[in-house]
This record gives sequence, structure tokens and C-alpha cells, in this order.
Amino acid sequence: MRALARLSAVVAVVFVTFAGSSPSDLSRRFGYGKDIIRGVNLGGLFVLEPWIKPSLFKQWEGDNPQVVDEWTYCAALGKNECTSRLKQHWSTWVTESDIATLSKLGLNYLRIPIGYWAFTVKDDEPYVQGQIPYLKKVLDWMRKYNLYAVLDLHGVPGSQNGFDNSGKRGEVRWQQTQENIDRSIQALVGLAKIAAEYPNVVDAIELVNEPASWALSRQGILDYYKRAYSAVRDVAPSVTIVIHDAFFSPSDWPQFNVPGWSNVILDTHTYHVFVKDRLMLSRDDHLKATCQDASNVRNFNTQLWTITGEWSLATTDCARWLNGFGKGARWDGSLPWELNGPVYQGATCAGQNSISAWDAPTRVFFRQFAEAQMDAYEAGSGWFFWNFKTEEADDWNYIKLAQNGLIPNPPTDRHYSRYSLDNPHGRIKLNSPWCHE
Repeated sequence: MRALARLSAVVAVVFVTFAGSSPSDLSRRFGYGKDIIRGVNLGGLFVLEPWIKPSLFKQWEGDNPQVVDEWTYCAALGKNECTSRLKQHWSTWVTESDIATLSKLGLNYLRIPIGYWAFTVKDDEPYVQGQIPYLKKVLDWMRKYNLYAVLDLHGVPGSQNGFDNSGKRGEVRWQQTQENIDRSIQALVGLAKIAAEYPNVVDAIELVNEPASWALSRQGILDYYKRAYSAVRDVAPSVTIVIHDAFFSPSDWPQFNVPGWSNVILDTHTYHVFVKDRLMLSRDDHLKATCQDASNVRNFNTQLWTITGEWSLATTDCARWLNGFGKGARWDGSLPWELNGPVYQGATCAGQNSISAWDAPTRVFFRQFAEAQMDAYEAGSGWFFWNFKTEEADDWNYIKLAQNGLIPNPPTDRHYSRYSLDNPHGRIKLNSPWCHE
């Protein structure tokens, strides 16, 4: 979910030109005005992230935490206790009531992150299994409430980015062995079988979440995408395939011109809190920055239908453990970073993540920020907000934000900014207080 500070503030969407193809050839559902994706992520369900549900990790809070992700969580507890706790978590974190609420809020898609270990675990790995019955229960609820699913392979063996959301925080070792790649494909085949079992619910499979361009071979990512494409197609021929931009800029991807691919879309993630240039923006400048985001998505959408698979309303990184279990925030200077202090003198995290602490101007800003981002990402094929809910961080909690009027409910009920679908995608004009085209 998180991009490192070394990355540019706006993660560049990849320019992928498929030989002999246009966006309309590459996507059967995504990218057409009537089918704009408006969804959320079911984060924290099958891949633990301490900041999403701090109560799972609180017992290890201290000066030198050894439990920081799902790998170390299960290693510390042992497989029996880990299985017991995670079964309780899987059965309660996403409920039928949650799915019904998300549908009532006017959403049409859910992105479901899951780790490779749901399908393949070696004897020397601490992970536990048992996720699939719970996943299928969620898919059954989605069918009941008319929601589509994107199954997202969020963690792969060896870790593709070193983030805790890959399952194991630390080194990036995914491409170091062929076995890691083979097991990733095995997990995708497992997801494809589920997609084939739920053809009217599972609409897409994402081949891997956020592979780290700074630590991986570009050719290796391309080779994996090619092999994964074929493996998924062999099992689920009609499912849409999602490839992540891997944080590369368009000029870095000339080799991603793959003849013969069809029904493929691109995923990019845009946050305003993990890099200096965005974190230090004023409220007005946060809003104006979405104009450039819209321009980027619109331009890239002429090459390949593009979704913004993750975004939020956060303008600070103050959510507890957002930067990793036991770590502080750049905002108030409690996390070491390039400024060697807070973003401005006196910056505090107090009240930053609690709706109850937000005054009227702050509430207006967040409503405007939500609408501005929705407009921007709908210049592409749509969006998935991160996350559907959290235990503590309200600026990342779609359900709570929508129920409090800080996110449009339904998403088309926009008061401050408005896009036009009078023109085809790729030529959408924005008309808002911040963007004039």
C-alpha cells in the first residue's frame, strides 16, 4: 500500500502500448462511462497490516518490537494459536453487514488483497492457511448484494517490496529464486480457479501488488507478467487481468508492448502522505494536485485503461503504525526522515485521524478532497479507496467517512467538483473550483 519516500509524489502510470490494440480492445468492462469502477479495498482481512487493526498487534508494543507483520505474528504465536486467532479475525473483520453497507453506499466493486500463503506454504514458513472458505463466503455475500470483485495477489514469496503489506517486512527477495516465481504462479492459478467458480462475481485478478521497481529487475517483472497472464488465461479465459505499474515512469517501459494480450488494465496508486512534496502541501494545494493526477490518468488511459487501485483522504501520515509497527510519523517528526523534524514547527498528530476532532473547515476540506480525487481517477476507469474500514484511522475509513458526509453517498453525489462524461474517456474535461480545462 505504501510507496517509499524516494519515489515521486505522484506515482506515474505506465504507458503501455499493446501492438495492434486500443483501450477498447483491452477491456471488456472497464473504461466505459456506464461501468466506471467505484470501489474500496478489503484491506487487513487476509494480509495483516498493524495500522489497519492495531488490536491484533498491541501485545507486542514496545521499544524494540519483534512482531511487525503477518510472518512474525504467526512466528511468535506458533501455528496453532495463530490459526485460532486468525480464524476469529477472518470471521469478524468483514461481515455480511459490511458488504451490505458498501453496496448501499453506491459502490460496485471490491478489491480483495490476499497473500500467496493461502495457496502454498512451506514447512519453514510460519504462515497458516484456511483463508479460502472465508474468501468464498465474502464472494457469496458480494453476489447477493450485486458487487464485483478484483482478487489481488498482495504478497508473494520473498516479498516483492519489503513492505509489511506483502506479508513480510524487510528485504525484497522475490526474484532471487525461480521457486518464488513458481509459487507466485501457483497462487495465481488458485485465484483463477476461484474466479472460474464465481464467473459473475470475480471480474479481475491482479497479478501482483506493488512490485518494487527500485529493488527488482524490470525484465523480471515483464517475464513474470507474461507467464502469469498465460497461467491465469488457461484457467479463467474471460477474467480481466490487472498489472501494477511497479512505480516505473512511462519512459522505463518500452518493452511492455506485448502483442496478443487482451482484456488487460493497469493499476496505479496515488497517496498524498508518503513523500515530501505531497505531505507538505497546503489544503488548497492538495486539491490542485488532483488536477495533475487527472491529466496523468487521462493521458495514460488513451494507451491502456487505468484504475487507481489505492487512494485515501489522508494528508498526514499520523495513523498509528502507518509507516510500520513501532514507527512514528514524518508529520510530527517522530519518524526520522529527510527534514529531520516535523513538516512545520509545532506540527502535531493529535486529532489528525479522528472525525470527532475535526472542525467545520476541516470537514469541508475532506469532502472537497474526496470529490476532487474521485473526479481525477474517473478520468481513467475508476478507483478503489483504501480502506473499507479501520479500527482507528478515520481518514482511511470509507464507511465511516461516507456515513459522516465526508465522502459522497452515493459517490456521484458531488457538491464541489464535477466531471463530464460527454466525451469519451481520454478526453474528459474537469470543471471544478481547482481544475479548469
